[in-house]
Amino acid sequence: MQQLYVGRLAPSVRIVELEEKRPLPAAELKRREAELLLAAVPTGARLVALDGRGEAWTSRGFADRIALWRDAGAPALAFAIGGAEGLGEAVIADAEAVLSLGAMTWPHLLARIMLLEQLYRAQQILAGHPYHRE
Repeated sequence: MQQLYVGRLAPSVRIVELEEKRPLPAAELKRREAELLLAAVPTGARLVALDGRGEAWTSRGFADRIALWRDAGAPALAFAIGGAEGLGEAVIADAEAVLSLGAMTWPHLLARIMLLEQLYRAQQILAGHPYHRE
C-alpha cells in the first residue's frame, strides 16, 4: 500500500527510517531518536511533527498549508513520526507545525500510509481535481 502512494506522488517522496538500536531507558531513547530525526531534516525544509497533541487538520486545510509553504519557497517538507515512545520534545520544538492524525495510537506503518494518502489527496486538491467532500 505504501508503494502505491509513493508512486502517485510528484515530486517523489523519500522515506527515511531512523532507529536507535541500543536498549536505552524510555526518556533517553526519545532524546536520542529526536537527535537522529533532527539531523536527517534537509536544510531549509519545513518540519512537521506528527503527534497526538497536535492540530487535526481537514484534508483541505492540509492542502492549503502545503500550498502556503510551497508559495513561500520552502525547498522541502519533512514529516517526523516518532518511535514507540513518541517524539522527543526537541522535534516538537523545532517543528513548523504539529499535526495529529487523531487521538488514537497508530502503528508507524499505518501512520505513514495515512500521511502518504493525505499528501496524495493534497496534491490532487492543489492540482484542481474535484474534491468530493466539498
